[in-house]
Amino acid sequence: MATHTTASCTGSTLLQPISDIINLPLDQVNFVAGQLFALLMAVWFRIYLHPSKTSPFIRHVVATLLGFYLALFCFGWYSLHFLVQSGLSYGVMVFAGLEHMHKYCFIVTLGYLIVCQITRVYVFDYGMYSADFTGPMMVITQKITSMAFEIHDGLTKREGQLTPSQKYLAISRMPSLLEYLSYNCNFMGILAGPTCSYNDYMAFIQGTGYRPRCHHSANGKENGKCKQSEPSSKNDVISKLCTCAVTLGVYLWLCKLLPVERCIDEDFVNNTPFHLQILYLYLAMLALRPKYYFIWTLADAINNAAGFGFNGYNKDGSPRWDLISNLRILDIEFATSFKLFLDNWNIQTSLWLKRVCYERCTINPTAATFLLSAMWHGVYPGYYLTFLTGIAMTMAARAVRHNVRPFFLGSASYKCVYDVLTWLATQVAISYTVVPFVLLTVGPSLQFYRSWYFGLHLVCLLVVLVLPVRSRRRLAREQQDAPQEDPQEDQDQDQDHNSTDNNCNQKDKAT
Repeated sequence: MATHTTASCTGSTLLQPISDIINLPLDQVNFVAGQLFALLMAVWFRIYLHPSKTSPFIRHVVATLLGFYLALFCFGWYSLHFLVQSGLSYGVMVFAGLEHMHKYCFIVTLGYLIVCQITRVYVFDYGMYSADFTGPMMVITQKITSMAFEIHDGLTKREGQLTPSQKYLAISRMPSLLEYLSYNCNFMGILAGPTCSYNDYMAFIQGTGYRPRCHHSANGKENGKCKQSEPSSKNDVISKLCTCAVTLGVYLWLCKLLPVERCIDEDFVNNTPFHLQILYLYLAMLALRPKYYFIWTLADAINNAAGFGFNGYNKDGSPRWDLISNLRILDIEFATSFKLFLDNWNIQTSLWLKRVCYERCTINPTAATFLLSAMWHGVYPGYYLTFLTGIAMTMAARAVRHNVRPFFLGSASYKCVYDVLTWLATQVAISYTVVPFVLLTVGPSLQFYRSWYFGLHLVCLLVVLVLPVRSRRRLAREQQDAPQEDPQEDQDQDQDHNSTDNNCNQKDKAT
């Protein structure tokens, strides 16, 4: 096993003895070690390269060089793909006309990612290799394409043509090559992201991301004196690291006990009552999620430790460090709708999909968004089966919400019953939908769906055909023409797939 792991890892073999001792693949050991090193460097970066005593140029250079070092440590020479992808896209930004630059950049960046994914999956056999080099490229793809659209918005459009969030994100000048590489490949996000807006990253580098707080006199009124206050992220970092420890422990404990592959085992399917198959499927998917909780929470803690991620203040004056957070665990586990689950899972990717696709696509934006998400994730057929199923689930969930939910709003007890039923339905629907995402290939995925007689697919089709539902644009027109009877309901229906874009303006509202 050790020999296979060494052969399949393209990065450093320095930690091979540790990999042998703890019996984990070397690529995973390198990833965790790299993130722990990034955490230490983040603390050092904030203390010794603070914006008050270091120029943005030095901060850019150090963040970029540390990022390249981590990439080489984990991926070896395959990390050169990060530079090639970034270089090609920067060339498009510089030499293509501003009018169509964002489209060309999107095609080149996403196309290069897909070529690398095809090569990795269908040309090279990586066996159990999991921390593949295309993972960081997925985040870099998000950053490059977001930047291209934001440059296009900032340099070619008038303010009246932009939504409030697009106005906030718009970039008014072409970034230098150093700024561009620092944004894409900095050590805080090179291994696991999350993605962030270019303007937020530049505010972090320049030290302008903290809002001034005004002191109040004894009578509670502002005395007119505001000082630049730099909040501490220590409590949030410690809290997130504790979450990492718990989720990692849960994952290592459960992942071997509840394999998803058992759902397609013939003996299990033939000899297990269907309600127990449903329960097992839910538990198996529940056991997989802590892996993502660990990776994304650790990445968030690294950025916070460096001073990045401040998002204003709560009402009690405590700082919030969730500007680039990628998930809300409790909201995921207790989600009462398909949309609510997606809103709180991989948040920054949902925002990217919303900004580059959902808001800009004129033909069926929901389907286009799911299709883009599948292409971005990779070339395994299971991804496409999952996201095509997700389209049907989203349409059916929207139809049920529009037509059924109003009957349960008459009393608190009815609303409680509705929430319990929709929580159960959401957990089953999510688990059913993402099985191909885990199994990856067509045969096992269809085998699973056949064992369920494609039940939820048929239910979704029936719901969409029977229950009427208004389109997003028609709903928006009706809301403009008539007063809202249920503002909260209208607010909940605003988007189908992605979370509301509060990250762009929460800072001002919360201060």
